[in-house]
Amino acid sequence: MADTVLYEVSDGLATITINRPEAMNAMDVATKVALRDALTAAGDDDAVRGVLLTAAGSRAFCVGQDLKEHTALLAEDARTGAGQTMSTVREHYNPIVRAITGMQKPVVAGINGVAAGAGLGFALAADYRIAADTAAFTTSFAGVALTADSGISWTLPRLIGRGRATELLLFPRSVPAAEAHAWGLVDRLVPAADLAATAARVAAELAAGPTVAYAALKESLAYGAEHSLAETLEKEDELQTRAGMSEDHGIAVRAFLAKEKPRYVGR
Repeated sequence: MADTVLYEVSDGLATITINRPEAMNAMDVATKVALRDALTAAGDDDAVRGVLLTAAGSRAFCVGQDLKEHTALLAEDARTGAGQTMSTVREHYNPIVRAITGMQKPVVAGINGVAAGAGLGFALAADYRIAADTAAFTTSFAGVALTADSGISWTLPRLIGRGRATELLLFPRSVPAAEAHAWGLVDRLVPAADLAATAARVAAELAAGPTVAYAALKESLAYGAEHSLAETLEKEDELQTRAGMSEDHGIAVRAFLAKEKPRYVGR
């Protein structure tokens, strides 16, 4: 794994840190591959029960595509006719977003600074977003004559409504953290100095929680967004049966009756 993405597992929590602060954590090819692989590893590791996705430095969470590298790759495609540059959506961005949304465990985004383009898409794919009060959000795509990727055309209108989403995509601007919080782009806003500790604490709390139930909640919410009430009721029945048969459910019920705090095992 490239050193532009750091990966650490402790007490069931995988902390994945985009580590290109000098480039505002922009995505060059090596970083995209490393982030994709780190998220895949976290999803596949039974010892991981929660994920914190964050970034190094204080200026940016991730500003999306590294345009310097992108320009060089476009020039290479023009010379060779290979046409490989734009395959990054299929090869990198889509798998990254699928890894976050499809992970059978909660993902917290700790947004320390600017989240733009694909970086915004990664943040919106997370289950819970905590942002520093100095953070900012922008779609940026139209500003470089591109369309939305990284799931933004799906996640953004569901969070803030189609009208606001359309406006931000057609007229990209920097949305301050307070406005993003008011709109629902961010779930929790904290002082910049408190972000790292708060995000780590929240993610650790989720990593110690009922993992099977969290996975079912993620699946239920995704299913309900695309299906009828009748279909969703059937899905809830299926998922509740799965959660009810989990070891953690038994632990929770026994702890409730004993008036004790449950100690979940993630099964």
